[in-house]
Amino acid sequence: MKPPSLGRELLVALRQLLQWTLWVAPVGILAGSASAGFLWLLDRVTEYRWQHPSLLYLLPLGGLLVGVIYHWIGRDAAAGNNLILDQIHTPGGGVPRRMAPLVLFGTLVTHLFGGSAGREGTAVQMGGSLASGWGRLFKASPANHRLLLLAGVAAGFGSVFGTPLTGAIFALEVLVIGRIDHEALVPVLLASVIGDATCSAWGIHHTSYHIDPMLPGTVLAPWDTRLILKIALAGIACGLVSRLFSVTAHALQNLWKRLCPWAPLRPVLGGIVVIALVLALGTRDYLGLGVRGPELYSISIVNAFQAGGATPWSWAWKLVFTVVTVSSGFKGGEVTPLFFIGAALGNTLGVLMGAPVDLFAGIGFLAVFAGATNTPLACTVMGLELFGAYHTVAFALACFLAYAFSGHAGIYASQRLGTQKHPAA
Repeated sequence: MKPPSLGRELLVALRQLLQWTLWVAPVGILAGSASAGFLWLLDRVTEYRWQHPSLLYLLPLGGLLVGVIYHWIGRDAAAGNNLILDQIHTPGGGVPRRMAPLVLFGTLVTHLFGGSAGREGTAVQMGGSLASGWGRLFKASPANHRLLLLAGVAAGFGSVFGTPLTGAIFALEVLVIGRIDHEALVPVLLASVIGDATCSAWGIHHTSYHIDPMLPGTVLAPWDTRLILKIALAGIACGLVSRLFSVTAHALQNLWKRLCPWAPLRPVLGGIVVIALVLALGTRDYLGLGVRGPELYSISIVNAFQAGGATPWSWAWKLVFTVVTVSSGFKGGEVTPLFFIGAALGNTLGVLMGAPVDLFAGIGFLAVFAGATNTPLACTVMGLELFGAYHTVAFALACFLAYAFSGHAGIYASQRLGTQKHPAA
């Protein structure tokens, strides 16, 4: 067969690029706008909870409200991110349009009353739901519908964190452990970039993190052997903690089902446990998102980048609060709490090993997330977008080791296994 001419190849490539842009640009705009509105509302809800601490005692009631609404109206939308992954793997009925408003409402209620949850699940589900609705509007083929769902995941993730390149890689890497679908690289990146630009155009500003690039021994060359060993140990520890998170979350979710067959009552029980934990510990630092706290010296993600910004067991307590909240049926996702767990763990490891605390907080921030989602490439790139390129090798080393030591049971049950992590075993 005669190969096509260069001119014909260029025309085909340009036509495909135009088609991709026309398909995914609206998805990026919709998902970015949804993320902007969600982030603005989330800030207002969080500030209101800080001003009214007694709202915590209504957490079981809020859980009942969310549980009943999902039970009566949500149906398959209750599967959340896993439904989107299933529809990408095997396109079928699509993602219901009701998923977007339901998860937005459920997440805001969770944070209003103090549940320990994240925001990525909300952004991804809104992006997937809007993308699916866009595809149904124009009767997209199964292949194009799958492409639109990938674009929705990328645009939602990239816009909610301000990391468009990470959003694109995450959408492709999270589907199958050990494999990435390169066919969708361009449209998924387009959607993520457009989503992030749209979110920023609405005036939304993302949290800034800083790691000092001039600390002794952190320059990539010449290598500091002791620092490399410490980073490797931190990566392994992050992988084990992410494994603990995933296994505990799945086990507790099954326990809730056995204890309470009627789903709407599970978040009621979860809310009661969260209140008991707060009263037992005497602190509210592990409630909500955890990026910042109500007080200047609260334990939070931002403060974990400073010496004294976390206690030795802060990571463990945030893990407990989040697992109880999310496994019982509250909405929001796990990623931002995973950032908290990782940053607090990195802070502790940095102090114990005599290493730069801010660098190790950043390493933990990325590596626990990498292990729990089985997305080491996306998390390495996230390090570049959030912290700069100076410590890229350190981020990659920690994320890859966390991935290797985290096992195959990540936080997403619908994630498929493409390549064994330890084939020789």
